[in-house]
Amino acid sequence: MPIIDLRSDTVTQPTPGMREAMQAAELGDDVYGEDPTVNRLEQYLAAELGFEAALFVPTGTMSNLLGLMAHCARGDEYIVGQQAHTYKYEGGGARFDSAAAD
Repeated sequence: MPIIDLRSDTVTQPTPGMREAMQAAELGDDVYGEDPTVNRLEQYLAAELGFEAALFVPTGTMSNLLGLMAHCARGDEYIVGQQAHTYKYEGGGARFDSAAAD
């Protein structure tokens, strides 16, 4: 099976099958819970992983931010090494404080 590089949305190139699936996908507003494709994906992954629910986010930076927010309050600091992905590659994606939320 060929390797699909999912490091970044700028590195990953969709295959023709992926493009067809995107074009044929049912659409709806995910913010209002009306996107059937996102809803099915979340339900499937929650069931597969044995969780009550799952949440789709469109980027790895966003998922890393959610992980940090689950462990840190607004304005907290987190300590990582200089080679940590969130420090080295995400260009301040972890910055989230009360000023950024306003």
